[in-house]
Amino acid sequence: MKILVSACIMGVDCKYNGKNNKNLAAINYLKDKEIICICPEQLAGMTTPRPCAEIVNGVVTDENGNDVDLEYKRAVSMALSQIQHEDIELAILQSRSPTCGVNQIYDGSFTGKLISGMGLFAKELKQRGYKVIDVEEIYVFSFLFTQITNLNLFNCIISLE
Repeated sequence: MKILVSACIMGVDCKYNGKNNKNLAAINYLKDKEIICICPEQLAGMTTPRPCAEIVNGVVTDENGNDVDLEYKRAVSMALSQIQHEDIELAILQSRSPTCGVNQIYDGSFTGKLISGMGLFAKELKQRGYKVIDVEEIYVFSFLFTQITNLNLFNCIISLE
């Protein structure tokens, strides 16, 4: 199973603040799988650290009020180009990011308030038919995957008897 994963989840220091979002549950789930780590922002040459950015009225804007929408869209385009020939079964992306957020993003006020919505990369992946989950859903996904695998194995054993 080939899985696309936000690089920051794997411990790469590529967040806007120069840190990472290392997630041990995700790393454990991914340990026996083929993964493709990606950070659209770094792929596009954005600096790390860089000013915090949020989607403000549909436009990616940094905390200094600069319109950085084109840079973020370019980053998404480059990431999509890089994975276009890969057979990806699942994408696990970082929560709340203006690029990778799956279920929620920050509201654009730079106050930490969350709203329902998707980051640019997550939205493009979904529109292209990829299965995309938020890293915070990894516990549920991992449990369900294990249950389905066990059920299929159980059915195979019964069928052989």
